[in-house]
Amino acid sequence: MIHRIGVISDTHMPPHKRLPESLWQIFDDVELIIHAGDLSTLAVVAELETIAPVVAVQGNVERDDVVTKLPIKREIKVGGVRIGIVHILGESKYYARTARREFPDARVVVFGHSHVPYNEEYEGVLLFNPGSTNERRRQPTCSVGMLIIDDETMHVQGEIISLE
Repeated sequence: MIHRIGVISDTHMPPHKRLPESLWQIFDDVELIIHAGDLSTLAVVAELETIAPVVAVQGNVERDDVVTKLPIKREIKVGGVRIGIVHILGESKYYARTARREFPDARVVVFGHSHVPYNEEYEGVLLFNPGSTNERRRQPTCSVGMLIIDDETMHVQGEIISLE
C-alpha cells in the first residue's frame, strides 16, 4: 500500500486569517495531515480535519488551548514506518544528531520552526521540514510537504510543494 501524508507547519493563525485555498487541492488525496507546530490556535486543526485526520504537536508560539491539548513531541506509525514529530529540532548542523536522540526508532522526523524547507536523508532517517504555510520570511515562496510511504518496499520519499 502507498500512503500519502500531507505535512504542514508554522501556519501562525492569527495573525494570518486563513489557510491557503490551494491546500484543499494539494491534500485532496492524503490519508493523514501532520502539523509540526506553531498553529497558534486549535481552530487550525479543525479546519484541516475537513480534509483528513490531523496529528499535531505544539510549537513555541501557541495560545493556551493548543498548549493544554497538544504534546511537545510525538511519534506515530504509518504502515510500517515510524514518524517522529516535533516543532524545534535545534540548529541545522545538529538536525541528524538531535533527531536520533529524540526519536531513536524513527525512519522520518518531521519538524518546523525555521520556516526553511528541508528534505534530507541522513543515515537512514529522513529529516523533513515543510517550510511555512503562511510566512515565507526569506524563502521564495510559502510551502507545505508530502510524505509518500510504500509499505511493500518500506521506501519513504519527501516532497516540498511551493504555494505560489
